Amino acid sequence: MDRLIFTAMSGATRSLSQQQVHANNLANVNTQGFRGDLDQALSQALNGSGYASRFMTQVLPSGVDMAPGAITETGKNLDIAIKGSGLIALTSGGREVYTRNGQIDIDAEGALTVNGAPLIGDNGPIVLPPFSSISIGTDGIIAIVPDDGNIAAPMDVDRIKLVDIPANELNKNAEGFLVTNAAVNPRNEDVVVATGHLEMANVSAINEMVSSLNISRSFEAQIQMMKKAEELATTGNRLLHVS
Repeated sequence: MDRLIFTAMSGATRSLSQQQVHANNLANVNTQGFRGDLDQALSQALNGSGYASRFMTQVLPSGVDMAPGAITETGKNLDIAIKGSGLIALTSGGREVYTRNGQIDIDAEGALTVNGAPLIGDNGPIVLPPFSSISIGTDGIIAIVPDDGNIAAPMDVDRIKLVDIPANELNKNAEGFLVTNAAVNPRNEDVVVATGHLEMANVSAINEMVSSLNISRSFEAQIQMMKKAEELATTGNRLLHVS
């Protein structure tokens, strides 16, 4: 009897954790550079005398799906999309964080940010002097024409830090940025970007909705199993009472 309860309860718990992951993916289907979360779990044997054949689901931290998303042209000089593998380095909470979102903003002081996190260059956060035009090369080098009227040719002022980190070393922090166990990772010279483009999320709304429906059906099935287990227990108790 209790094996059925363990199985049903474990399955229902697993379904709830899956639903959370796919709901978050669906909510971010239009977020630039968003990487889908992967729901992961393993079967864990229960410890203790008499529980040798009982297993429960152990939910693991969500992995990150680093498959590429679609790249669309925006024509904006501060929009970049990474071609192939790689990540853009930012700083947040006193450490490096990473993103595939290349929608760069600039404030009144010339500081470059992505989602409010400063963009990292060769010497830390990038702050540009006043300029009349700007361009970003495929290697991340930022060139500007200063806005002082004395220089007409573009001049290099900084270089965006681009890294390449294996997917199995990446996790997401509370702000949704990608992080590793290391506070800092080295620049990768092979990562290239396309200026005037942005990468979209790598999740499909249709796939996420289908997954959510399947998980809901699985959850309902687990609840039905619990009800059946309760009915079996009640019937057994009545038989014992009669005897």
